[in-house]
Amino acid sequence: MAKKTYVLDTSVYLTDASSIHSYGNNDIVIPLKVLEEIDKHKKRQDLVGLNARLTIRTLDNLRQKGNLGNGVRLGKGFGIIRVRGFESLNLPADLDLSIPDHMIVATALSEQNDNPKRKVIAVSNDVNMRVICNALGLQSEDYEPSHVIRERTELYKGHTTVLVDDQFVDQFYDNEKVCLDETGLAQFYPNQFLMLVSNSNEKKSALARYAGQNKPLKKVANFKKGVWNIKARNKEQSFAMDLLMDPAIPIVSLVGKAGSGKTLCAIAAGLQQTLEDITGVAQVYTRLIVSRPVQPLGKDIGFLPGTLEEKMSPWLMPIQDNLQFLMGNDKITLRDYMDRGVVEIEALTYIRGRSISNAYIIIDEAQNLTSHELKTIITRVGEGTKVILTGDIEQIDSVYIDEFSNGLTYAVEKLKAHDISGHITLQKGERSKVATLASRVL
Repeated sequence: MAKKTYVLDTSVYLTDASSIHSYGNNDIVIPLKVLEEIDKHKKRQDLVGLNARLTIRTLDNLRQKGNLGNGVRLGKGFGIIRVRGFESLNLPADLDLSIPDHMIVATALSEQNDNPKRKVIAVSNDVNMRVICNALGLQSEDYEPSHVIRERTELYKGHTTVLVDDQFVDQFYDNEKVCLDETGLAQFYPNQFLMLVSNSNEKKSALARYAGQNKPLKKVANFKKGVWNIKARNKEQSFAMDLLMDPAIPIVSLVGKAGSGKTLCAIAAGLQQTLEDITGVAQVYTRLIVSRPVQPLGKDIGFLPGTLEEKMSPWLMPIQDNLQFLMGNDKITLRDYMDRGVVEIEALTYIRGRSISNAYIIIDEAQNLTSHELKTIITRVGEGTKVILTGDIEQIDSVYIDEFSNGLTYAVEKLKAHDISGHITLQKGERSKVATLASRVL
């Protein structure tokens, strides 16, 4: 196979500092402008800053092995990495050369003109840059090694429909220990929910949870009185409640559009299992911690007036709204629990570095985390702690990740085969008729 040359955009390095080792024996070209752009991010106190610093260190180590302008081999089995500038004549006059992206495109075009027999490919997470490259006849692609799925529909949903014999459904309802004959069936994952449908009567069905190969199917818990007075309105919410209320499953992920009830269900289950004095049930966890990533935190929070708590309030208000609703709009009781440390609402920035035991932790808006950030958070989990990840992969605020590479998608796909985790994708909006209509037609 003919060798190719990949010209990597700044966004690739800021997403993955090890990206230069993702292209095997092909060569890598780094535009000089990319080095300048990376340098601007090196002081950031987040994963982007970390990747910038790691990239600079990697290039400094390579510099000691040879001249980066002439090219340095990345290692045995890898290609050559080289830094170069561009010829301005290669860029159409319509594109302003004062814009960094255009300078990077010009570098890729220069490389293509200098090596017409070699396929040159620009790699960028920036959709618009890929469009510009295409318009100029330059091949481009997304940085795909960070993608765990290729299409949105590939994301594991956590439930499926299975056709079974009529008597199988009867046996399941009669509390007999029944196992699925998996011969010829699709692979099931631990804690995947199954809608058992009779092959002779499609109206005859049952809901079950898969426990593992050669293990009896489990019935989905039926919370007749609801969980913290919240009752499931559809089967996906019933599945979610079953996972959320099971202490044997310490990692649960819920994906769904706005209004699907993912955060509300997660908080209700947390209150039910934390506040023993109200529920009357055995206390499972000593405290409830709810958090979410604060995207503009590092840059914008210092300009807001007031104390740290007052600064965090705008970003944490959606969580407080849900808690207050579940408390019957009783602000005094909620404040009392917060003052006692039983309920904590905290920015994700301050959860890192802690070791948290015997707690019920909800990470809301987890789709805005990178896989590395999510790993950092989950490794903080101590003994007896349950972690809930909620989010909507269609609403991502970070420019360095997308619906195929974000931390929530990564967690769903990487954890689905493990019996200590469970996942459900909530599809139906239940917030209100207005919200459901708006999400469908607007």
